Amino acid sequence: MTSRRNAIKILGMGAGAIVAPSSLHAENLKESTQFSFCLNTSTIMGQKPGLKGYLDIAARAGYDGVELWIRDLQEYIGAGNSVASLKRLIDDHGLKFENAIGFAPWMVDDDAKRKAGFEQMEKEMNLLSDLGCTRVAAPAAGVDAPLDLFKAGERYKALLDLGRKTGVMPQLEFWGAFPFFNHLGQVLMVAAVANDKDARILPDVYHLFRGGSGYEGLKMLSGEAVEVFHMNDFVSSIPREKQEDKDRVYPGDGAAPIPQILSELKRMGGKKVLSLELFNQDYWKQDPLLVAKTGLEKMKALAAQV
Repeated sequence: MTSRRNAIKILGMGAGAIVAPSSLHAENLKESTQFSFCLNTSTIMGQKPGLKGYLDIAARAGYDGVELWIRDLQEYIGAGNSVASLKRLIDDHGLKFENAIGFAPWMVDDDAKRKAGFEQMEKEMNLLSDLGCTRVAAPAAGVDAPLDLFKAGERYKALLDLGRKTGVMPQLEFWGAFPFFNHLGQVLMVAAVANDKDARILPDVYHLFRGGSGYEGLKMLSGEAVEVFHMNDFVSSIPREKQEDKDRVYPGDGAAPIPQILSELKRMGGKKVLSLELFNQDYWKQDPLLVAKTGLEKMKALAAQV
């Protein structure tokens, strides 16, 4: 069990995956930073194209990869399709399965629920491994009370151990409107307590804004700390505390400092998956291919400026 003294030491000195590199090293990394572009299927889920439709649209729009929701994978397999045929379907579309979205309650305090959450996560990780996906989102799903961040860090460490066992690594995610785990500072604390070389976080433009984190904290992250970054934007016409997922807009169409954010990601170095994640109900009424193409064009245009 990590002591509070050790955790504070880790925060001060930085865990290996979290420490910002020196300015000289950062400049060298900047030259080698690679952006790839991914479609989180939430962006077009309102049109209900189905799993094959998601893949068709992402491929036709020109994305490098996809973020698929575990419930959609389970529904597809539950309809009588094999895991092997689903793997071929993804591969045949020329898409990399970058990350999966799931909601196993692995961080909760209740022992029985947490045990079930880890069992659920292991089952889902094994499925993802069979499908060629090496990452899964790990939010604080099911948490219903203020968190002890030291205990949360110990649980994340255990989840990372499970990730190494299955070959699918959990990306620590926070939700800006979630009352118990909504701030970049909390995520950094949990990652530091885990004190693990494979600790990774999954930030999001909207969630950084909605939870009050802002974007200056991104300077504290190194290239290894972030592999996937959820892209979207927020509008200035709605107070921060009243914004909802449905209010997200295309990157660059809102008030977020996207060039600053992308510059920080580029400064970190390494490979970065920019994944378009929207829940905009107006977009859900439009042609899904048009929505996917529009989002990709906007992301690429913004990335070209940094």
